[in-house]
Amino acid sequence: MATFQIRGGKKLHGSITPQGAKNEALQILCAVLLTDEEITISNIPDIRDVNKLIDILEDLGVKIRKKGPGEYTFQSDDINIDYLFSKEFKERGGALRGSIMIVGPLLARFGKGYIPKPGGDKIGRRRLDTHFIGFQKLGAKFVYEEESEFYGVEAPEGLKGEYMLLDEASVTGTANIVMAAVLAEGVTTIYNAACEPYLQQLCKMLVRMGAQIEGIGSNLLKITGVEKLGGCDHRCLPDMIEVGSWIGLAAMTKSELTIKNVEYDELGVIPEVFKKLGIQLERRGEDIFIPSQDIYAIDTFIDGSILTISDAPWPGFTPDLLSIILVVATQAKGSVLVHQKMFESRLFFVDKLIDMGAQIILCDPHRATVIGLERKYSLRATTMTSPDIRAGISLLIAALSAEGTSTIHNIEQIDRGYERIDERLRNIGAEIVRLD
Repeated sequence: MATFQIRGGKKLHGSITPQGAKNEALQILCAVLLTDEEITISNIPDIRDVNKLIDILEDLGVKIRKKGPGEYTFQSDDINIDYLFSKEFKERGGALRGSIMIVGPLLARFGKGYIPKPGGDKIGRRRLDTHFIGFQKLGAKFVYEEESEFYGVEAPEGLKGEYMLLDEASVTGTANIVMAAVLAEGVTTIYNAACEPYLQQLCKMLVRMGAQIEGIGSNLLKITGVEKLGGCDHRCLPDMIEVGSWIGLAAMTKSELTIKNVEYDELGVIPEVFKKLGIQLERRGEDIFIPSQDIYAIDTFIDGSILTISDAPWPGFTPDLLSIILVVATQAKGSVLVHQKMFESRLFFVDKLIDMGAQIILCDPHRATVIGLERKYSLRATTMTSPDIRAGISLLIAALSAEGTSTIHNIEQIDRGYERIDERLRNIGAEIVRLD
């Protein structure tokens, strides 16, 4: 288990460029299974979760060639479906939640797809019902091996388009169903579809491959099935969770930072939510400039009541940034209620921030009230363990702002979502060392 050692309390300075979007890459990579033609994808982040999925694709028989940093070609013209029943796949697929999205493409193209019970972050229940109910609506039969917790769907006669109203606007569920529907016979209508930029990117890529999809960017998608898809080129968006992370880092460390090439128009409400915490940020073309700020004051509602920041399906505020909001609020002037609606265990890292001197009341598994310290006291350096990707980066930001030397164990969780993070932070002046 690797460890970060961080000497905090330093102002950082310079520019940092966000990696390619992790959540988009996981969807896009699964889509290469829909065609036997070559697909080129660029701006793929070099992180653990993405690399695990690339390994699974290669084991399935996808021909993969690395053209340069973050750029690969994929050709799925000799897929070995029997690999899905191997012990190796059950171990590898079970360790990566994103592997669930290979099921839709395999079902559409080969009439069957299987997946072991996926792992991923321990942030509460993350059910798979939406995926499999959608496949069943398209005519697939659900199969489940209880003893080995092995899920599957089979449609030897092919899939047929159908109207469906999703019970939740699941991003991965919508992506999986869309990838199954593009090769189904007839028209599929998906209402209450997720419409995150990642899902929009997937749909735009599928259209370039020859799919017929209407309503991209809305929660109502109409997909007219086609017989065959072809190859294309695709570039992943910058990771908006990284953009938010660097905004929070700049505020906490009183640093002047420029975040480069953020694709600002794809960030939705993210900049405005950070502005509600009093953080100054300026759009400069496709860059964001954050000046050094000694004090930032949290807004209130119009009637003077305490501000609430909560997550919601797109175009609402992404749940992946609530942990960043929470840690940044610890040094703000004022108070805020953070309401994590979608995952019931994601706030359980706040005890580590309390140990560092933060004033936080954990109301229940979904809500925490933060009383900002207004820089009157610095957070204390401490030793902690990263429980998941987003809590891990929040603890890292807290450590970079704290006086003294902090230690963070289990940084493999951070590596799952952030590319060469220690190296990139050192480039802007952070004192951070990786210990194996």
